[in-house]
Amino acid sequence: MAYAVIARYYCDPADEATVRAALLKVREHTRAEPANLAYEVHAEAGKPGIFVLYEQYADQAGFEAHKAAGHFGELIVETVWPLLTDRSVTFAEVL
Repeated sequence: MAYAVIARYYCDPADEATVRAALLKVREHTRAEPANLAYEVHAEAGKPGIFVLYEQYADQAGFEAHKAAGHFGELIVETVWPLLTDRSVTFAEVL
C-alpha cells in the first residue's frame, strides 16, 4: 500500500530563499529514489515562509529509506530543520 507524507514547514521570511533552494534540491534527489512515487514542493500563496510538501512512496519502507539517504540528512536535517520556526507532519496510507 502506498505511503504518503504531508508536511508543513514554517520559517522566517528572511530564511525563505535558503529553505526553498534546499527543498528543491531534495526534490531532485528524492524523485530518483526507487520507492518514490511523488515529491511536490509548494509555497503557500501570499504567506512568505510557509511550505507544503507532498510525498508519496511505494510503502513505509520506501519512506524510511528516504530518511536514511545522505541528501535527506544534509539538506533537511542539517539545512532546513534548523531554520524552521514550526513544522507539522501527517503520515497517511493511500487508498
